[in-house]
Amino acid sequence: MNDYMRESLSYFGLYIKMFRIRKKYVPEEISYGSNKEQYFLYYEPKKTVSDKIIVWVHGGGWNAGNPRFFDFVGQCVCDQGYRFISLGYRLSPKYKYPCQLRDICKAYGSAIRCLQDKGIDTSKIIMAGPSAGAHLTSIMCYCRKVQQKYGVDVSNIIGFIGTGGPYSFRDDQGLMIRLLLDQLFRKGYNRKNGEPVALQSKNGIPMLLIQSKHDGLLQYACAEDFAKRAEELGNPCELYSVVDKKNTHSWYTAGMFLESREENKGLDKFFSWIEER
Repeated sequence: MNDYMRESLSYFGLYIKMFRIRKKYVPEEISYGSNKEQYFLYYEPKKTVSDKIIVWVHGGGWNAGNPRFFDFVGQCVCDQGYRFISLGYRLSPKYKYPCQLRDICKAYGSAIRCLQDKGIDTSKIIMAGPSAGAHLTSIMCYCRKVQQKYGVDVSNIIGFIGTGGPYSFRDDQGLMIRLLLDQLFRKGYNRKNGEPVALQSKNGIPMLLIQSKHDGLLQYACAEDFAKRAEELGNPCELYSVVDKKNTHSWYTAGMFLESREENKGLDKFFSWIEER
């Protein structure tokens, strides 16, 4: 069975596991704009074990998903003792890029101010995202022009984790990612202005790229391209190849948060890397 078919058949199992997750933590919902999609969720663990804060941007092909749908990620992260923020943004095809990027930049600034108002130390931020979220957060973290344009201060970001990210828009991508990109960008838009590998600047923020060679939607070379560019610029980068049997796109980008660190080596790598910062 090819990887695309395995990915397509994985959704039912993922949904079953999602709806079985026990909700221990009730997040605080904060709006940062007038649109219903412009909000973020803040999760406070019962016992904080680290002063690092994980800020996460969901995936969903830029056209689906929201922080509430991915509540299970917040539940998992809180169980590990981390404060967690999940940023929402307006979706394509109604809203075209760079609308999504502008939203997460605005949401990030709003979230940091919210934490500071609560008296929480925001000097150690881990920025993370899967799939479309990896695309958006990688640009926010590493593109100096975007940071200047949208007033983003990344000086408190001590690490970036991207999982299954479309960092380069390769000619050999499959049909699905091509269709999603056609929805994301308006006709005639120069896509180099939305391609992470083309926008990456040097700033020294360490990165962990988690990618599967059996993704089913994206080429593994997407992460290799971004890692190669990081090496050229001098940005510390580790490229981690998924070894779990559940290694198709949805399973390793979001589904890993439905399992324990003992069950899922990708999830253990995610938290182990954060613990080392």
